[in-house]
Amino acid sequence: MKALIQRVTHAEVRVEGESIGAIEHGLLALIGVERGDSETDAQKLLHKLLHYRVFSDAEGKMNHNLQQVDGGLLLVSQFTLAADTRKGLRPGFSSAAAPAEGERLFDYLVGQAKAAWPRIETGRFGADMQVRLTNDGPVTFMLESR
Repeated sequence: MKALIQRVTHAEVRVEGESIGAIEHGLLALIGVERGDSETDAQKLLHKLLHYRVFSDAEGKMNHNLQQVDGGLLLVSQFTLAADTRKGLRPGFSSAAAPAEGERLFDYLVGQAKAAWPRIETGRFGADMQVRLTNDGPVTFMLESR
């Protein structure tokens, strides 16, 4: 599993003009599920999402994690993160999980996240979503479970 995380001062996901998830200070995590990913991968990724130190301490160094700053976590499924872009000028998706498996693992990740942290918001798997954000820094990292 992959997560493209962005430290944000605000992030929101909308479907058909309706806001379905929004956070203020925290992390927007775009989630990609690949073939062969499992619940173990979801658990490893969640641990990183909650504990990765991307927030500044009093000296301006990235020493604090999401929980230490009481931040929100907006999880948005994005199968295009599993694209193979090494060849040609069109992405290939053979490494992406099948839609049903991707949805199952994304839902598992969301369930585990909600059990571990109270400030969880989500998009809608498979929906045409519009994501708005204000990247803080900018700070962006790719996290992987493997």
